[in-house]
Amino acid sequence: MPVWMKAAGKWGSILVIIALVITLLKQIIAFIGFLTGAVKLLIVLAFIAVILGVGFLVFKGISESKKNSQ
Repeated sequence: MPVWMKAAGKWGSILVIIALVITLLKQIIAFIGFLTGAVKLLIVLAFIAVILGVGFLVFKGISESKKNSQ
């Protein structure tokens, strides 16, 4: 086997491994970004649910007080 094929094989393998590691890191970063976005969305939805629940309880209290005063 010629010397240049051995050198190209070794360096090519190292470059392929480096490329695979870089691709894996990019995918991990993208996945973490997706999870962060999902958690943010859940937090916003939870706050909206709490605000709607408090509004409903206030409305229910006002309705009850109007019924009791009549």
